[in-house]
Amino acid sequence: MAMEMRLPVARKPLSESVGRDTKKHLVVPGDTITTDTGFMRGHGTYMGEEKLIASVAGSVERVNKLICVKALKTRYNGEVGDIVVGRITEVQQKRWKVETNSRLDSVLLLSSMNLPGGELRRRSAEDELAMRGFLQEVDLISGVLVQVSPSLVKRQKTHFHDLPCGASVILGNNGFIWIYPTPEHKEEDAGGFTANLEPVSLADREVISRLRNCIVLLVTQRVMLYDTSILYCYEASLPHQIKDLLKPEIMEEVVMETRQRLLEQEG
Repeated sequence: MAMEMRLPVARKPLSESVGRDTKKHLVVPGDTITTDTGFMRGHGTYMGEEKLIASVAGSVERVNKLICVKALKTRYNGEVGDIVVGRITEVQQKRWKVETNSRLDSVLLLSSMNLPGGELRRRSAEDELAMRGFLQEVDLISGVLVQVSPSLVKRQKTHFHDLPCGASVILGNNGFIWIYPTPEHKEEDAGGFTANLEPVSLADREVISRLRNCIVLLVTQRVMLYDTSILYCYEASLPHQIKDLLKPEIMEEVVMETRQRLLEQEG
């Protein structure tokens, strides 16, 4: 009969600098941000007794003379140029309603979708009747969706990553992360939108499951998510079984090694 025993162990504490991706000014409601009257009040702040005070818990962001506080836990607020991962919730006339982790559902127009084969033409009544064949409600095909806080997704030039482990990830700025097998033929080469309905091999499913657990444990330890941190965490998790990655002691061990490698990379 298999037995599992867990005993406390003294771990060497990390240095103060480990795990700090960037030096941010964190505030809680009621904290004074500045007493300088030359700044403009932005979201998450209010004026009180000639001082700029935070109204939410988060990080202070400054753009020229504008100061705002970005909340650590909040619904996604869309910005121009963001990469967004969504899930279809309803099919309507010439549009889909999409859940994007924001306060309201987003809208994807039929005219904004790439047709199969990359056809460039006006959308017809036949296309409207076939909308549910293109994108159906709550479908998740050949991949895994992980939902995290948008504040933990690091903004980069690209959010589409083909990892060397054999899987690809799309890191949505809205906190939705899509993990799927790396396709042999790129979508842009085939032209247009195509749904891959082929069975996913066992090896690919294991890689996807390990990546999913790595992302979950990074989120649990409040580590920023981007391609390097996910890849380092994946490599640190290889000595352990996939199901063991969510155990507290193994989680701390893997995240500690990941943070140390990230710190060494930063120099």
